[in-house]
Amino acid sequence: MTTTAERMMASKLAAVDVHVHAHWQDEDTSDVKAAADAYFGSNDAPRALDPLAAYYRERSMACVLFTVDEKLSGRPMVPNDDVLAAAARNPDVLIPFVSVDPTRGAGAIDEIKRLVDAGARGFKLHPPLQEFWPNDRAIYPYYEALEATRLPVVFHTGHSGIGTGARGGGGIRLKYGAPMPIDDVAVDFPDMTIVLAHPSFPWQDEAISICLHKPNVYIDLSGWSPKYFPPQLVQYANTQLKRKVLFGSDYPLITPDKWLAEFEKLPIRDEVRPLILRENAIRVLGLDG
Repeated sequence: MTTTAERMMASKLAAVDVHVHAHWQDEDTSDVKAAADAYFGSNDAPRALDPLAAYYRERSMACVLFTVDEKLSGRPMVPNDDVLAAAARNPDVLIPFVSVDPTRGAGAIDEIKRLVDAGARGFKLHPPLQEFWPNDRAIYPYYEALEATRLPVVFHTGHSGIGTGARGGGGIRLKYGAPMPIDDVAVDFPDMTIVLAHPSFPWQDEAISICLHKPNVYIDLSGWSPKYFPPQLVQYANTQLKRKVLFGSDYPLITPDKWLAEFEKLPIRDEVRPLILRENAIRVLGLDG
């Protein structure tokens, strides 16, 4: 249930960033991290969770914060409980999502229940890093548990900046990032709110089609500078998908300052900008009551 404090927060927000990663900084010495820094460019955005919250508070923004439960990349994972604890300390700006690898089996379902009881507000899945096809029927009991929570689920889709340039792509198989298998999930779990993370290069048209067709599917715009958005994405964001597209940065790899500066240059209609930057997320995340 949304608290009075959260409702007051929502009314004052300049924007809601729905895609923020919790990363360790000094502890991550993996080759994949080095390749990601080269791909995205380095910046001084704070990684520690409380300074991260202060960063967003200074900008009058809230953000969805999550980790990714995976071992493939070799990067140390920020525990879900650390994300939940940081959100409890900073409830005015941090909206905690959690990540549970769906290939864990029954243990994953038990962990979902525990994390929801602990305050999780949504879930993050990364098929390329967790190495699964989203429409694998073996995972459907996991989805049943997710759908029962009535909380939104973010799926990574498209190219992976993580692994780009690393030897063998860091072992990451891009095929798992194709969005069309998630269409099966949207059909079979119509009460699950699904967010397709990122402009799903090279499958952008598939993501647009799914979002247009399925009422429970949304798109977040994270992971790419808006100057690289394909024309059809801008067209649909301006028109038929104006209430289904969400601002996301991919912090700390792309900061909201950088993303918003590029977004300002897009030919987005004035009445659509606030929908993308805050109103759609407030509705999808239940921050409006």
